[in-house]
Amino acid sequence: MHTALAPRPRAGWQAGVIPPGSRVAAALVLLYPIRQRVHLVLTRRAGTLGQHAGQVSLPGGAVDGNETVEAAALREAREEIGLEPADIRIIGRLSSLYIPVSNYALHPVLAVLDRRPTLVPAAAEVAHVLEIPLDELQDPERLRHGRRWRGNEAITVPYFELHGERVWGATAMVLGELLHLLDANRGH
Repeated sequence: MHTALAPRPRAGWQAGVIPPGSRVAAALVLLYPIRQRVHLVLTRRAGTLGQHAGQVSLPGGAVDGNETVEAAALREAREEIGLEPADIRIIGRLSSLYIPVSNYALHPVLAVLDRRPTLVPAAAEVAHVLEIPLDELQDPERLRHGRRWRGNEAITVPYFELHGERVWGATAMVLGELLHLLDANRGH
């Protein structure tokens, strides 16, 4: 599922394989309405953060102790964007994936809210919040391909161009799976 939007070549990564000893992380894929259109929330991470600084991502982070993936996704969303978990309905998990650069096994959690949430970004973690209409994400023109360099090696990087931001890597792979699921269930 994730291979279509994975940067290539991708050293240390194999679709569906989570290496033993990986750190565990959760991300929240939250769908909610704004003026009759379904949206999802992304964040541009603060430039001062170590891992993935300045990148566009789903709200999320490390799972603490005996915390469930779902609880971690909700906690991180509250810490990062002030999202109150009270009325959020968890639908389930999307496919887990491994992020080699940070050694995280990411477990995305799909959830819905029946109204637009009040989002308050935590300045220490979030540069700004993006509310993306799902129909924009579904537009094939939004999917592009670029190049990044890892040393002397050119890497082909699929990404979504959304609100002037490039959404790539693990976040793009999770969003690609969401689009696949929505397309597969269209008309059902």
